[in-house]
Amino acid sequence: MMISPLLTDFCRIYQGLDRDNLSQLKEVYSKDIEFVDAVDTMHGIDALTIYFEHLYQNMKYCRFIIENIIEQNGQACIIWHMEYAHNKINSGKMITVNGSSFLKFSDKIDFHRDYADMGQMLYEHLPVIGMVIKGIKNKVRT
Repeated sequence: MMISPLLTDFCRIYQGLDRDNLSQLKEVYSKDIEFVDAVDTMHGIDALTIYFEHLYQNMKYCRFIIENIIEQNGQACIIWHMEYAHNKINSGKMITVNGSSFLKFSDKIDFHRDYADMGQMLYEHLPVIGMVIKGIKNKVRT
């Protein structure tokens, strides 16, 4: 199934996104974008760009791998995993996180919400609390 040019551009930008090319976000997001993730909610492309600048500040590496795209009537679900290494998390070692994004769009993306396991992304890799989170997950599995 063919995906829209906007989603093609979105995937291209995210798969190559880094601190030096955040200006590309304006190519796919409307100026009034509402962006929601597990950490915060941003309104407007300027706020979103500043948010990403902050996120990428201590990143050693960050890469999105798009696994699947489901698009219908100005909405899409993007299934992805992210590989990243952050100077202050997990001793700078690579972390892989599974997630998805729900998008609403017309000419550009007006709404973007990310869904990801914050334990997998962050909490499990922090001293002390990481052991607690992993212990809780192990108890639930047994």
